[in-house]
Amino acid sequence: MKKKSFSILLTALLTFSVMLSACSGGNNSSKEKNDPAPTTNGGDTTAAVVEPEAPTEIKIMLPLNTTDTPPDTIKTELEKLTNTKLTYQFFPADSYEEKLNTSFATGSLPQVTYLKNQATFVQMKESIKDGQFWEIGPYLSEFPNLSKLKPEILNNTKVDGKLYSLYIGRPLARQGIIYRKDWADKLGLSAPANLDELYEMAKAFTEQDPDGNGQKDTIGVVDRNELYYGAFKTISAWFGTPNTWGEKDGQLAPEFAFSQYVDTMDFFKKLRDGGYMNQDFAATSKTDAVNMFTSGKAGLYIGGSMQDIDTLNKDLIKNYPDAVLDTHSMVAGSDGKFAQWMIPGYNNVVLFPKSAVKDEAELKKILGFFDKMMTPEVANLMFWGIEGTHYTVVDGKAKPGDDKELIEREVKGYKDSVIGEAETNGMYQPYNILPGRIHAEELVLENVKVGVADPTAALDSATYVEKGVELQQIITDATYKYIYGQIDKAGFDKEVESWMSRGGAQIIEEYNAAK
Repeated sequence: MKKKSFSILLTALLTFSVMLSACSGGNNSSKEKNDPAPTTNGGDTTAAVVEPEAPTEIKIMLPLNTTDTPPDTIKTELEKLTNTKLTYQFFPADSYEEKLNTSFATGSLPQVTYLKNQATFVQMKESIKDGQFWEIGPYLSEFPNLSKLKPEILNNTKVDGKLYSLYIGRPLARQGIIYRKDWADKLGLSAPANLDELYEMAKAFTEQDPDGNGQKDTIGVVDRNELYYGAFKTISAWFGTPNTWGEKDGQLAPEFAFSQYVDTMDFFKKLRDGGYMNQDFAATSKTDAVNMFTSGKAGLYIGGSMQDIDTLNKDLIKNYPDAVLDTHSMVAGSDGKFAQWMIPGYNNVVLFPKSAVKDEAELKKILGFFDKMMTPEVANLMFWGIEGTHYTVVDGKAKPGDDKELIEREVKGYKDSVIGEAETNGMYQPYNILPGRIHAEELVLENVKVGVADPTAALDSATYVEKGVELQQIITDATYKYIYGQIDKAGFDKEVESWMSRGGAQIIEEYNAAK
């Protein structure tokens, strides 16, 4: 009887053990082979194991506006924030156009290709029409941040009504004067209210020993070898010249067909003949012009961006600690009116070559990277750097650190590639303490109120795409020759006739047909 009871007890224990094992899932090897993947649905609360998405590999080509290629300080943080593996191909801005053309001709452009400026964008339009770059317009609605880009600026970058590019936003009218206020105060001069006063300031800065060293070693205006972003176009706007193209007798005509363009050439010729600007300005690089200004040789730096005052001031006070700079832009023309030429809202664009981006899925991954770039966290990283290292936040604005060389070396290369602008990507506005820079920001807003747009910004001309650069060189050379006194008005008109006969007349016809 005892043996039978023991047997029954043993059987019960074995049965209970099997049941317990089944309830607990058994051993690990059995579970791995037979059980389905864990799920969070129903009664099973086991968390799913999600494999991290592999970083998207992207190669990026862009112009470098600093002497040295930046280290990976910003790139490393950028890769973490965007889950990417980035290869940046930096090339000097001065020779970037040549590198761009070579890479395009050899089919070696990377997935993300920044152009140099609006001019290189125009040159690329024919290739865009040929279908060599991805059209991205249909995809933007899938990306919440890219969808914030300003429609009016996107329209200015469309080709045949289609969008192929993202833009690097810039204020519409940043240009004006950066000048030696300490010199002006010493000589009893106010900021020039009109073109006559501008001329007189340039003359006084040359002839009245503004630096007080007893030597005639200063000049009024320092300019560089660029009609567009140098002093010429800014002053030309003050004379009332249209912005690149304008209406004349109901038809679009190039700016040099207007008398105000000639008035501007006469003004520069008078400045140069009087010795009130650098004599070889047509051969002076931007770097050399900046060096002349920051070394105390010149008192007026005109054109470009008034926001450059920070950099100019930093270098100037190293040489002259008591120097004071200010900004100014409201210079009236002979008719008493104010005008400022405006850019189309961008200074550069980025394209996506089909030779490098193999399919739609890859394109969307790349656009996803740019969508993340337009978040405040990423935009601030690329534009301002690392908080606490390159900048601090004061009153909700970014205040750059004191180590300007560190910022220039580590951040500048990436800063120039940020998509959109503060209104669309949410990055910090600058916290400015330099009075001249604060003044500049106020003037940028005032400039827009009297801004003049280029009426051809959103128009296409096949002849301009094909021959525009070559033809513009005719006018550029003729403008310099006129100012230098190498040709007169008749000689300039002859060069304009050459422009017309070699394709200019066709450009006029095409723009008027497209408007």
